[in-house]
Amino acid sequence: MSETTTDDAPKPADDQDLDAAGSQLSTAPAEEQPSLPALGAVGWARWFWRQLTSMRVALLLLLLLSLGAIPGSLIPQTGIDETAVADFRERHDVLAPVYDKLGLFDVYSSVWFSAIYILLFVSLIGCIVPRTWQFVGQLRGRPPGAPRRLTRLPAHTTWRTEADPEQVREAALALLRKRGFRAHLAGDAVAAEKGYLREVGNLLFHIALIVMLTAFGWGQLFKSEGNKLIVEGDGFSNTLTQYDDFRSGSLFANDDLVPFSFDVKEFTGTYERTGPNKGTPRTYQSEVTYAEGADGEQKTAVIKVNEPLEIGDAKVYLVSHGYAPVVTVRDGGGRIVYQDAVPLLPLDANVTSSGVVKVLDGYRNSKGEKEQLGFNAFFVPTFGGSATGTMLSQFPALDYPVLALSAYHGDLKADSGIPQSVYQMDKTKMKEFKDSEGELFKKLLMPGETMTLPDGAGSVTFERDVKEWAGFQVVQEPGGGWALGGSVAAIAGLAASLFIQRRRVWVRAVRGDDGATVVEMAGLGRSESAKVPEELGDLAGILYDQAPGAPEPSPDPSGPTDSEAVPAEGAEK
Repeated sequence: MSETTTDDAPKPADDQDLDAAGSQLSTAPAEEQPSLPALGAVGWARWFWRQLTSMRVALLLLLLLSLGAIPGSLIPQTGIDETAVADFRERHDVLAPVYDKLGLFDVYSSVWFSAIYILLFVSLIGCIVPRTWQFVGQLRGRPPGAPRRLTRLPAHTTWRTEADPEQVREAALALLRKRGFRAHLAGDAVAAEKGYLREVGNLLFHIALIVMLTAFGWGQLFKSEGNKLIVEGDGFSNTLTQYDDFRSGSLFANDDLVPFSFDVKEFTGTYERTGPNKGTPRTYQSEVTYAEGADGEQKTAVIKVNEPLEIGDAKVYLVSHGYAPVVTVRDGGGRIVYQDAVPLLPLDANVTSSGVVKVLDGYRNSKGEKEQLGFNAFFVPTFGGSATGTMLSQFPALDYPVLALSAYHGDLKADSGIPQSVYQMDKTKMKEFKDSEGELFKKLLMPGETMTLPDGAGSVTFERDVKEWAGFQVVQEPGGGWALGGSVAAIAGLAASLFIQRRRVWVRAVRGDDGATVVEMAGLGRSESAKVPEELGDLAGILYDQAPGAPEPSPDPSGPTDSEAVPAEGAEK
């Protein structure tokens, strides 16, 4: 038995059967020589369509789409943070008008981004449809017959055997089918093909891209995303007015909000006490009770970081945490005019927090005049002591809570009609309470302590109860499951198209001039690969065991010369 060889000898120009043997190993359209399009609208339309549906243009559009998304990550977007966009406009008088004209403040809804997106859709569909029909036609057909000269193929082997040609062909047919080849008898040879999953993977990859793009577009148009800060003991109903801030897609309607409500029973946070990771959260979770719809059954759930609560098409994520000291404000007569937990925003990893306390209604000063009170609040859950000289928390847990307050009175301008942040105070019409030295009146309070305002203006008590709050993000993004499925399918399809090789094998068995059977085997793949020669050698070894080699005929002086009795030449007769 001769060894499997790989030859790189060029094909002769008239060897057309080799071209047929290697044809249609892929569903990629044949490259056409560049030519000028025919004059006229129809000619130009055909030329444009061929260019648009070519694979290189599809890849170029995919690259442009990726590059086009970069400004959406670097430049503030109107649909995400209008405040940041407004701040950018104030700081960049020259760039802002240019960005407006280019649509860079709303990249994903801009004309140019939508144009790339739609062209990519059309290009992918134009690539996939003809390739799919071509592949279906290949599956319905049979592998092409063997070329006349199998020894011209890159990987081939040949030997002589005493078995009948019919027996060899039947054995080869059974062997190839057992190995997963589509095989059939074609004249004096067996033609077989394998690796169709390569083209299936290729088509799957492109179809998955369309699914991902469709899911992304659908999700952007109909998505909604809102944030809500909730103190322990308070609740939330999924209506637009309940959100602290809310963003949605251009086709989203308020009726699309999933009807549900939930109450925050308790927030639990634990932290590393020692070691290099001191202060790192170990447990971040919030226990809630929720109900679907207006009359739904109350259920209990625990929401953790990266473990959202799923209610219908909505997901409720736990995204932030902080403290809400309970503050009681009394007027000069001792009457309670304000008592509530005040959520403060954390400033660092140890939950050093700041905010304001606003008393808008019910307060009268020592003269009986209506006034409003405002207090800047600074809170640390673990105070380092007065010796540190700073109000910075040393640890995120409530080990040594201290609240610092500075007091103001006057008009908070809450009735001006201009929206105000609950975490900031407008001091333009506010006056400072003064201490005995004429400085701003302020004091550090520990739980249970009271700050008495000057001139009988009242008092502020830091209650012993320090509540915690949790920040939640409610997301509705249709198409997320389709996008995930498309991503998985794209990876699977790409892996199949990269690691599976489509190849063909032919086995010819004919009777030679000396009465022995000449067996020729050859393989052909779409590209150069060590797999085809190795696989052919493996198949040839198994077939050789079933049709072992015959001894070489003894030289006959009166017979043909050695060059005339080459087995490969005899196989052509």
